[in-house]
Amino acid sequence: MNDSTFAIPASTEQLERAAAALQAHGFAVEILDDVATARIRLKSLIPAGASVFTGASETLRQSGIDDDINNGSRYDAIRPRVLTADRATEADAIRRMTATPDYVVNSVAAVTETGSLVLASGTGSQLPASAGGAAHAIWIVGAQKVVPDLTTALRRVEEHSLPLESERTMAAYGSPSIVSRLLVLNRELIPGRGTVLLLREAIGF
Repeated sequence: MNDSTFAIPASTEQLERAAAALQAHGFAVEILDDVATARIRLKSLIPAGASVFTGASETLRQSGIDDDINNGSRYDAIRPRVLTADRATEADAIRRMTATPDYVVNSVAAVTETGSLVLASGTGSQLPASAGGAAHAIWIVGAQKVVPDLTTALRRVEEHSLPLESERTMAAYGSPSIVSRLLVLNRELIPGRGTVLLLREAIGF
């Protein structure tokens, strides 16, 4: 059962509380009006020619950011190479490419007003880059993903994000999604490594 209350965009005050807490924890944070602004901002944050790995994210797909990065010529896009690689013979190469890019661009399942980011994954393959493997990480976050605390964030994963993702995977692959890995980022220790682009509009799961 999907809890639709988790689809309600956060207020300006909630966004500002989350931004202040994240900044206090070492993350760079920008509050942007919409997806269009985020797409422009990414071009100034990521230099041309950088290797970029995008997480499997509805936020990136719906926003057009996935297409900007993976179907353009500006960056050394990793995901297209991963999708065409032979998983039987190139598994080690795939693991290294996805774990240690110059930049990882992804979203999160929730961001808390206490300054934590929560990522959920079925396989875990996209988590190492966000956890610290990538030299730089950028997370694009819709306003509806802001929650008061970590307890509520975990509820959002199970009661909102997972049902919607399962609906998508059932339609696409004939099987429901699972949450086999959770990554909680409480602090960024390397100055300038992690950037959160908080949007005033809702997008993604």
